[in-house]
Amino acid sequence: MFKTRLISGIICLVIAVAAMLAGGPILFAFVCLISFIGQFELYRAHHLERTLAAYAGYAGTALLALAMWLQIRDGVLMAAAFAALMIMAVYVFTFPKFKAEQIFFILGGFLYVPVLMSFIYQVRLLPDGLYVIPMIFICAWGNDTCAYCVGVLIGKHKMFPVLSPKKSVEGFVGGIAGAVILGVIYGILFGAHLTSLAAPVPACGIIGGVGALIAVAGDLAASAVKRDTGIKDYGRLIPGHGGILDRFDSILFTAPIVYILAVLLSSAQ
Repeated sequence: MFKTRLISGIICLVIAVAAMLAGGPILFAFVCLISFIGQFELYRAHHLERTLAAYAGYAGTALLALAMWLQIRDGVLMAAAFAALMIMAVYVFTFPKFKAEQIFFILGGFLYVPVLMSFIYQVRLLPDGLYVIPMIFICAWGNDTCAYCVGVLIGKHKMFPVLSPKKSVEGFVGGIAGAVILGVIYGILFGAHLTSLAAPVPACGIIGGVGALIAVAGDLAASAVKRDTGIKDYGRLIPGHGGILDRFDSILFTAPIVYILAVLLSSAQ
């Protein structure tokens, strides 16, 4: 099991890094693909993946992708608004086929997966985006790795015993500290290419720390949905890991926060 998980994890990392480096149509296609799959997995958790309301959610994702590709100003906002209108229209015109909580789960799923995932592509479009985008993975997977190592070594105090029994307070602190250190090291190594940031080294440290904190929330949010719906994994697409959401749950939260912080810490501010 460990060998399978390790191999599939390495393959996922290679694919993600290759798409990230390539940028353009390749990264766009990659983000669209994992957005659609992740959205489908989330809807499936509530047995809604092949309903008319879900198709309205998928249509919203398609509009979001079109807005991103054409780089329409406020395109994400317009796509989100249109998706909400379509989903609510399905609710009204098929009433009482869907419960209110199902409709809002469909709408929330659109915001949670495709909209947040779109920030991977939007980070790449930033000035120095090629060098900013690795911070998404440093925040998410760097934090996860450091938290795991510290937790295994000295973890004693359970942080969320009901929601995530394996997470410890020590691992939580170690994960954030590790992400800050990794961010600073990244800033030292690649600061010369991060000219859009006012002070690359401290900026990368800040992004690493804040991003790691948000990554924990992303991981726990995905776990909470699984607990509520009674599923172990979102899918079996990635051997040893589960589905797209099982592997990219924290990325969903770190991508937008890296984008926001990169803009706020920009030298142009």
